[in-house]
Amino acid sequence: MNPQMTPYRAVIHRGGTSKAIFLMENELPKDQEQRDKVIRAIFGSPDKRQIDGLGGADVLTSKLAVIGPSRRAGADVEYTFAQVSFDSELVDYSGNCGNISAAVGPFAIDEGLVPAVEPVTRVRIYQTNTDCILIAEVEVADGKSKTEGTTEIDGVPGAGSPIMLDFSDTVGSTTGKLLPTGHTKDQIDVEGFGAFTVSIVDAGNVVIFIEAGSLGLSGAESSAELEADKALLDKIEAIRSTVCVKIGLCKSREEATKYHAYAPFFAIVSKPARYVSESKGNTVTERDVDITARLLFMLHVHKTYPGTGSVATGAAARVPGTLVYEQLNEDAKSRIPLRIGHPGGVMVIEASASAKRDTGTAGTGTAGTAGTGAADSANTPFFERLAYVRTARRLMEGTAYVKNSVLQ
Repeated sequence: MNPQMTPYRAVIHRGGTSKAIFLMENELPKDQEQRDKVIRAIFGSPDKRQIDGLGGADVLTSKLAVIGPSRRAGADVEYTFAQVSFDSELVDYSGNCGNISAAVGPFAIDEGLVPAVEPVTRVRIYQTNTDCILIAEVEVADGKSKTEGTTEIDGVPGAGSPIMLDFSDTVGSTTGKLLPTGHTKDQIDVEGFGAFTVSIVDAGNVVIFIEAGSLGLSGAESSAELEADKALLDKIEAIRSTVCVKIGLCKSREEATKYHAYAPFFAIVSKPARYVSESKGNTVTERDVDITARLLFMLHVHKTYPGTGSVATGAAARVPGTLVYEQLNEDAKSRIPLRIGHPGGVMVIEASASAKRDTGTAGTGTAGTAGTGAADSANTPFFERLAYVRTARRLMEGTAYVKNSVLQ
């Protein structure tokens, strides 16, 4: 080995419609500043091509999962997520990625961190960013996670073994409430842009929902159309950063843009619409979906839909008065599988809710507790299940090398 470089064992793993570099927690520096230097070097950031690292030069492929045995009672494995910017030196730990979460169970089983139990292994994942427990149900064969299967998800070619993820424990995990302001809708006054009506929902991640028409959109725009509109992106970031301040995540809009670029997410919603899938080229019709959505993070449009974004969307669909609820027809308001129309096709989330629970705190992170539901509003339900299906596959394992000078 070259003595001028330090080796780090790495696995590149697809989870849902994203890819991440998986690193073991005990192999990274304990000091956070030094750790982030190593992470940026492994990814090749900051550089839009990430040419001197393993990053994929896209927001869906510049993701990190740090894994270790859980020190939390009632959990099998510990998982920290980071979105690694290629535009700046930011390594953003402000939220979780639902797609990458789908890879944590298979990774833990294949690494021997969790005993493989056939035919399905239930993995309790302590998600450190949100201080919650995620439950993954992973099919297993011959002591390893299964990869072959018949489950297809829009945005990923081919098929794989299904992984069911339940995020019900993440309700209120960032702010302590499903509805951080206590309201199903808020009017936000944005300096330089005017007033906008939004719904702010904390489940999976905090998501800011806005109706497409209030931005002069139909809601069926392609990701390329949205990203090409610089004035629109500036307006979206102004709204998003103003909400960050309103709900106490940041002290200023500037701080929100610099340090909380990943989350909260920003979702543009509208009634079911017809459009062409960017991943398969087929036509998605109004009958195929219950709501049309386009979601942005780090000022990029998600090519499909994030898992945590679907959790927040599913939760919002069960709360009368939210902008999400108002896009649904009467049947969709009560039907448990919610079909979200995204640029790459359709994503389904199981959102099962009952009457509001009288006691408990949102996002407790207690294993086996299904989202206790914050007592912040008469409209707040108790979520028994917020779950979706993904597939995942290990793509590569090997050694990443970091120049010793990085840590000097």
